[in-house]
Amino acid sequence: MAIIIGREHELKFKEVVEKYPEIPRLIILKTDVQRRGVYYTQNALDKIDPDIYQLTGDNIFFAALGARDQKTKSVPESLILRDGTTIITDPTPLEQNPYIVDYRDGKFVLVDNDEIIEEVGFWEKPDFYGKFTSSGTLMDSIVFGRPQRLNITPSSYCHFWKNDNGCKYCDLVPHLKEDGVIKKKLTPQDAYETVKEAIKQKGRYTNICMTMGSDVNGKTPFDAEADYYIEILKAIGQNFEGRRFPSQVITTALNEDQLSRLYNETGLASYTSDIEVLNEDLFNWICPGKAEWIGYKEWKRRLVAAVDIFGKGNVNTGIVGGVELAKPKGFKTEAEGLKNTLEEAEDLISKGVSVVYIVWVPRPLSFFSDQQNASLEYYVNLTIGLNNLRHKYDLTMDFDDYRRCGNHPNSDLLRI
Repeated sequence: MAIIIGREHELKFKEVVEKYPEIPRLIILKTDVQRRGVYYTQNALDKIDPDIYQLTGDNIFFAALGARDQKTKSVPESLILRDGTTIITDPTPLEQNPYIVDYRDGKFVLVDNDEIIEEVGFWEKPDFYGKFTSSGTLMDSIVFGRPQRLNITPSSYCHFWKNDNGCKYCDLVPHLKEDGVIKKKLTPQDAYETVKEAIKQKGRYTNICMTMGSDVNGKTPFDAEADYYIEILKAIGQNFEGRRFPSQVITTALNEDQLSRLYNETGLASYTSDIEVLNEDLFNWICPGKAEWIGYKEWKRRLVAAVDIFGKGNVNTGIVGGVELAKPKGFKTEAEGLKNTLEEAEDLISKGVSVVYIVWVPRPLSFFSDQQNASLEYYVNLTIGLNNLRHKYDLTMDFDDYRRCGNHPNSDLLRI
């Protein structure tokens, strides 16, 4: 087994499972696979039927995120475990010590150090994949189907990158620029038609999520972003009879006027704005565009203000778990990073804003490309800590739970 320098003394997967019996083994496995990535053997790839399973495609947002191996190839969009847990991860070079996805004895399996750890499956391809809108746009190039959620990505460009102030963990715009492509914006008609076709597959989807890069334009900063979300949401809403439909947007932290418009002029049901890292100094360093245009304290204030508009249990924020340890300005120890993150998270959760995290992946084209993410034990403790705070303040987040999203280890615990 490959040993990554600096990780020699970390607890391994089985040791973490034994130490934290209160966390289901498969959720710990999910977290470790997200942390380390996967490598698909040719044997496994040869057995994957593209007519059944969902393979990486041409979605304007998710396809732009660079894989850790910096190669474009047709691999499964994601993995799914026996209990329905999804693992959103990406291909990773063997020298980075990923889990291996292989095909053995008639089953797809996760392998570590030549030991079979768990059986895995893949997401089934949605019925609308391969179909076209009336404008001739391929539907799966604009709407990404997770097992139970439709992800709509109206635009792939983030304006924070215009002066190179994009978030340091992100490689979205650098990856697009390397490809020489900044893709066109989604039209309301294409959004309407794609959702209309997708929901014909009865029982598959429970929620619609929309997100895109930040847009600073407008009479007031981010008016253009709010206007565009409203335009697309109105078009999508024509597919539903009720005033509100199961939906989530992930936007820049909008002001009260913009939030009120989102809520009152559309059928939007829930609101998310990702603060990324819970520490003002690190926020200023890691997210310079967000700091320049809004600022840490104001971002938090706007999140709390959103609760008054959307209601308790309908607002959350996301963090990139482990990026608070990034060198050279991050916390020097995992204990310090965890303590600070949970203290800051409690401030938001106590005011009705739920907090979810994704596992930080140092991507090749990001500013943090040469760094390592946190230990598995750190992520398990982050999972436990955020879940305990959610219980303490009796806060739900059904719109971003294990079924609707599947990318947050702490919200996976909502099923328990």
